[in-house]
Amino acid sequence: MSAVVDEQREVRRARYAVAAVFAVHGAVTGSFATRVPWIQDHASVSAGQLGLALAFPALGASVAMPLAGGITHRFGARTALRGLLALWTLSLVLPALAPNLLTLCLALFVYGASAGMADVAMNALGVEVENRLGRSIMSGLHGMWSAGALTGSAAGTLAAHLGSDARLHHVLAAGVLTVLGLVACTWVLDLQPAEDEEPPPRFALPPKSALLIGAIGFCAVFAEGASLDWSAVYLRDQLDTSAGLAAACTTGFTLTMAVARIAGDKVVDRFGSVRTVRASGVLAVLGGLLVVVAGHPAVAMTGFALMGLGIAVVVPLCFAAAGRSGPNPSQAIAGVATITYTSGLVAPSAIGGLAQATSLVVSFGLVTLLACGLAAFAGVLRAGDRDRPKVSRPAAAVPDPRP
Repeated sequence: MSAVVDEQREVRRARYAVAAVFAVHGAVTGSFATRVPWIQDHASVSAGQLGLALAFPALGASVAMPLAGGITHRFGARTALRGLLALWTLSLVLPALAPNLLTLCLALFVYGASAGMADVAMNALGVEVENRLGRSIMSGLHGMWSAGALTGSAAGTLAAHLGSDARLHHVLAAGVLTVLGLVACTWVLDLQPAEDEEPPPRFALPPKSALLIGAIGFCAVFAEGASLDWSAVYLRDQLDTSAGLAAACTTGFTLTMAVARIAGDKVVDRFGSVRTVRASGVLAVLGGLLVVVAGHPAVAMTGFALMGLGIAVVVPLCFAAAGRSGPNPSQAIAGVATITYTSGLVAPSAIGGLAQATSLVVSFGLVTLLACGLAAFAGVLRAGDRDRPKVSRPAAAVPDPRP
C-alpha cells in the first residue's frame, strides 16, 4: 500500500512539474514576440526580410524535432528534458544579438530547433503523466503554455514600454526562465528505456500512425495561425475598425484559447476526445462562417472567439492520441508536431497570398473549410479517448528512488 501511495504522490508531483515546464516554454515565446520590432531595427532588416527570417524558427523545429526521440532514449526523459529546455530558454538571447539578416536567420533557426525538441520531450512526458493519472490533463498543460506566453508577453510589453535594450531584457529573462525550468525538471517522471528496447533511428520520418492525427492538428493550427496573424487586419481592412479594436480582437482570441484549454480537460473526461473534437469542429466552423458573413465588428469578433473555442483543445488531444498510437511515443509526437509546425509556417503566407489574389473573406472561407475537417475526421483521435486504461504501465515501471 505504501508503494502505491508513493507512486501516486510522485505522479501528482510530476503533473505540476510538467505544467511548470509548459509555462516556462510558453514564456520564452511570449518574451521573444514582444521584442520583434526592436530586433528588426537592430538587425536593420525590412518588413519583407523580417518575414523571411521569421520562417526560420518553424524550419528549425521541423528539422530538429525528429531527433528528440533519440536524445530521450539515450539520456532518459528527465535528463533529456532538462537539457533541451535549458537550450530553449538560453536560445532566447540569440535573436537580439544578430546584427544582420544572415545572422538573424541562423539565430532563429537554432531558436526554433531547440523549441521543437523541448516541445516533443515535454509533450511525451505530459502524455505519460496523463496515462498514469487516468484522466485528461493535456489540454490544461497547453493552457499553462498559453498562460506562460501571456506572462512573457506582459513582461516584454513592459520592457518595450520602458525602452529597455532587448539584449539585456532577454539575457535576464533567459536566466530566470532557465533556473525555473531546471527546478521544475527535478520532479518530472524519470522514464528510462527498457534494457531490450531498440533505440529509435537518429532521424526518422513521421510514422504512419501520426499522419492522420497530424492532419487534424494541421487544420487546427492553420486556423490558429490565420486568426492570430490576420484577425486584426481583417477587422481593420474589411470592417474599417480602429487599430485599438482590431488589436483587441486578437487579444480576445488568445485569451479565449487559453481559458478553453485550461478548462478543456473536464470536457474531455466527460465526453471523450472524439466527441469533444467533433463539437469543437462545429464551433470552429460556426465561428468561421460568422467571420465570413460579418457586416459588423461585433459579429466578426464573436466569430473569432468561437473559432478560438473550437480549436483550443485539438492540438493537445492530437499529442495525447499520438503518444498512444504506437510503441514509440516520442517519435509519434515528433511526427505530429512536425506536421503542426509546418501548418503554422504556411498558414500566414497562404492566407496573405490568397487574400492578395482574391480577398480576406475568401481566405477565411478556406479556414472555415479546413475547420470542417475537425468534425469530419475526429475519429482518428480515438486512441486518446476516455476509454483508455487508467494506468498505462505497471507500478514497477516507475523507478524507485529509495535504495
